[in-house]
Amino acid sequence: MKIPAWSFSGIKSFEQCAKKFFHLKVAKDYSEPPTDATMYGTEFHEAAEFYIKEGRPLQPYFNYAKSALDNLKNMPGEKFCEYEMGVTENLDPCGFSDPNVWYRGIADLIIVDREKGEARVIDYKTGKSAKYADKSQLELMALCIFKHFPEVRKVKGGLLFVVCKAFIKESYTIDDEPKLWKKWIGAHAKLKAAYANNVWNPSPSGLCRKHCVVLECPHNGRN
Repeated sequence: MKIPAWSFSGIKSFEQCAKKFFHLKVAKDYSEPPTDATMYGTEFHEAAEFYIKEGRPLQPYFNYAKSALDNLKNMPGEKFCEYEMGVTENLDPCGFSDPNVWYRGIADLIIVDREKGEARVIDYKTGKSAKYADKSQLELMALCIFKHFPEVRKVKGGLLFVVCKAFIKESYTIDDEPKLWKKWIGAHAKLKAAYANNVWNPSPSGLCRKHCVVLECPHNGRN
């Protein structure tokens, strides 16, 4: 079974429940309908992109985030909005849709200060709480930046929770690359094994009975 390029969200979905991942991403016999929360998040990301890139005014209901976006917009450095990056299995940079792409990710905002050899990467979050924020996605964004912007030696990452006004920070240097790639290659190896063996075991949780769309799973309470 051919293994497609992976992403942070794909790995997290697989780790949450391999059976659900199989049905959504491999067999594709189920799909998750958009929710009000996901549609709101998509609309905010687009509004933030064009506000920073083109100065397009925000919709009035997004004005609460204007000061935070202005701070980002006024930071020194070259801005890259919704920036697509790919990496090959040999850990070389490549295009997002290249035939040999192995990992792919999209950064909401990258700010590169080439003179300092530093970059910032920001991921917008529209959730109501930052309590369970997962900073690990910033690791992958930093790893991609080191590949696509070889002059960058340090990346400052942040999860910007615009609704609850929280900012979760982390920083990485070029020296962190080996251990971080080792971590993510290990995570991908488990996904690779599932494809190779065609084994997709369920991981039951409290969300199964009412929220999972895979009705044929024995842990689903709606079948």
